[in-house]
Amino acid sequence: VEATGFIATELRGAAMKLHTRSQSPKEGKVEDKPKPPEPHTPTHLDYLKFLVDSQHVYTAMEEIVQMEDLQPELSPFINTGLERVARLEQDIDFISSEYDVARPAVGSFGTTYAEELRNIASGGKEGIPKFMCHYYNYYFAHTAGGRMIGKRMAFLLLEKKTLEFYKWDGDINSVKETVKGSIEDMAAGWSREQKDSCVEGTMGAFKGGGGINAYLSGAF
Repeated sequence: VEATGFIATELRGAAMKLHTRSQSPKEGKVEDKPKPPEPHTPTHLDYLKFLVDSQHVYTAMEEIVQMEDLQPELSPFINTGLERVARLEQDIDFISSEYDVARPAVGSFGTTYAEELRNIASGGKEGIPKFMCHYYNYYFAHTAGGRMIGKRMAFLLLEKKTLEFYKWDGDINSVKETVKGSIEDMAAGWSREQKDSCVEGTMGAFKGGGGINAYLSGAF
């Protein structure tokens, strides 16, 4: 069945082009970077930095969708079931206490990306299409590749314990379909210029999320 809709064609297409060939052999367009001779083994502190920065970005997103200036357009994205801030707080507390690692301050990756999102939102409703690109890529990447990261970290560091970050109430696929439907409904009313603005945010979304992932690969 041929994919239709703004997400399935334009937004997903732009995102897949920024995947490496190993991440997506069929659709990835980016060459993989040479692997270091000694692969980085993440520590509990590395993982905490990743979780703390991730929470900082999710906090920005959860606050932005509730901004009065951006209603009623963003109201469908309040309390969707994708929210991660409260769950991340449980996980950060758990790792910090269980493994006796002090909670780190938010790092430059999380600070910079959250600030970028708030700058987009501060422009009022004109910034909504670009913000929705970040929202879609950040939340939905976590439900896909993010879960793979979670399994790897659980195996390496947590005696295979699944963190709350990787759990959702109810059927996550159903939640995703509902949110996708809300984005499609919104995009159906956008001009060509607004759709282009959304798609053009893809590189920034990948840079923001990729920076935080760097804590786990040692590339920081």
